[in-house]
Amino acid sequence: MGRHSLPDPQRAGGSDPRPRARRRSVALATVLVLTVAGGTAFAVRSGLLSFGSSCREDAVRLKLAASPDMAPALRAAAGQAREENITSDGQCLNISVTAQESYKFADTLTSGRHPDVQVWVPDSELWVDRVTSGAASEATEVTPAGNVASTPVGVAMVPAAAKSLGWPGKTYTWLDLAGATLQDDSLRLGAADPARSATGLLALTRLSTAAAKVKGGATQAAAMMKTLSQRISDTDGQVLDTLPRDSSGTEQGNPKRNQALVLSEQSAFAYNASDGGASLDLFYPKDGSPRLDYPYNLVDRERLTTDQSRAAIRFMTYLSRPAQQRLMEKYGFRTDDEAVPEAVVAKAGGSSPQPYAVAPAEPASDAALQEALGTWTITVQSARITTVVDASSSMAESVPGTGQSRMDVTKASLLQALATFTPEDEIGLWEFATKLDGDKDYRVLVPTERLGDRAGGGTQRDRLSAAFGALKPVPNGATGLYDTTLAAYRAATSSYAEGKFNALVILTDGVNQDPGSISRTALLKQLRQLASPERPVPLIMIAVGPEADKEEARQIAEATGGSGHEVSDPAQIQSVILQAIVAAGAAGAAADAG
Repeated sequence: MGRHSLPDPQRAGGSDPRPRARRRSVALATVLVLTVAGGTAFAVRSGLLSFGSSCREDAVRLKLAASPDMAPALRAAAGQAREENITSDGQCLNISVTAQESYKFADTLTSGRHPDVQVWVPDSELWVDRVTSGAASEATEVTPAGNVASTPVGVAMVPAAAKSLGWPGKTYTWLDLAGATLQDDSLRLGAADPARSATGLLALTRLSTAAAKVKGGATQAAAMMKTLSQRISDTDGQVLDTLPRDSSGTEQGNPKRNQALVLSEQSAFAYNASDGGASLDLFYPKDGSPRLDYPYNLVDRERLTTDQSRAAIRFMTYLSRPAQQRLMEKYGFRTDDEAVPEAVVAKAGGSSPQPYAVAPAEPASDAALQEALGTWTITVQSARITTVVDASSSMAESVPGTGQSRMDVTKASLLQALATFTPEDEIGLWEFATKLDGDKDYRVLVPTERLGDRAGGGTQRDRLSAAFGALKPVPNGATGLYDTTLAAYRAATSSYAEGKFNALVILTDGVNQDPGSISRTALLKQLRQLASPERPVPLIMIAVGPEADKEEARQIAEATGGSGHEVSDPAQIQSVILQAIVAAGAAGAAADAG
């Protein structure tokens, strides 16, 4: 997820510069055109001329929604703009700022609703990406126009806990910090829900990425997530309420209180600056702190008047002035990575030799964010998933550039996915071709059971690992897709587990080749009859390779409330499964809210 260059040479929040995606460059250029159109009154339009009190008679009114941590600073800036009679096209700016949780506002826009807001400043660009890159074509348009500030994410601790870990002299990686806090009962670590908090998700992704580089790291990361999930708050504001309320032994020893929090520098600054007199010390992980980047976006630009569009950009450029950047620092934000505000760091609890001035960590890719969130989803809510794998002869075909067959790469990807599940999850495995078990096109290789259950000399996880490894294409086997899909979905719905994320995953590299099977029309009808909103079992169908029919996969999956996907490389299967789980979870949450 990239940051955006500002429409003014003086950048606000100019951290983490990197190349822009074309769609964002075009969007920004479109916004900038609005600010220079009709150049016959440049001085007026640029706001260089003040019109005194008369400009207020016909002020441009804008409503701006901002994340709760940024809202006070923007509200103060809007007040200063009014006091200074800052104008756009000779009209004063009358800007009202409301605090809106970023995830909630993103959900509103993704659903296609049109809020009575002209500008949106969430805490992270990942929310903008969720709106603009989502599958929902009806999403309300947002047009990026720059970034107003930034703040790094670290781990804040009460002084006694920080001292026990050697703060400030000792530095840690994300993995080391999480391990230290999660393994010590006296250092309870809390965080905001990664599904609702950019702070939580960015930190979780750093943890997952670091764990992936360690042998057995995927399992280690899942175990960490499981422990962390017991101490999750809904929002960044609420997570601060889990700190001890005083230094008494009763509060410090309260098992419901956290001594350490995943927190942004600005949140630690605001907490330490509050009237309560409390203090936090802040660890900055030495393998890089991700940043909240506060993107400034026009909402539903086609519906804005020309005056509103120009006024919105006028306010954006106003925020890039030195005086307004100093205002941002007063509220605990950073505006320039080349000149880290020492006063902000000190008030937030940072101190040398903590690496608070190190350049921002490389931004996580969309795939890494989705994978971390998918792993979190299935870790927090135990899953019951049956995986059905195509074993037709075409799975023996090679994947270009790998020297491996489709089946070999599929098996490796499935084994990677298996490592992200915990002992509480229930996973099973079927294979299908044609006539594998008498007249049946499918065969149950490992019944869907809890991964931690033991039988004989091993666990369910051991049995699945062995079964995945033993998968091989059936010589001359065709693709018995329709009968298999119906049988597997019947089994999944009839064995629905309350309180778990239930799903059916079917991987196929072809179309139905069993002439004696049920028809597609009949299959779709029966799937719709079996699907139940009260007991949801989304079908995640993955079409692998060029012979698979993506459109058919989509139709079959959507009949159950699930999703169809296409991958050219079977190595993408793990990531697609996790993304589909996130999408299905979000759809379920939306249905519950409705």
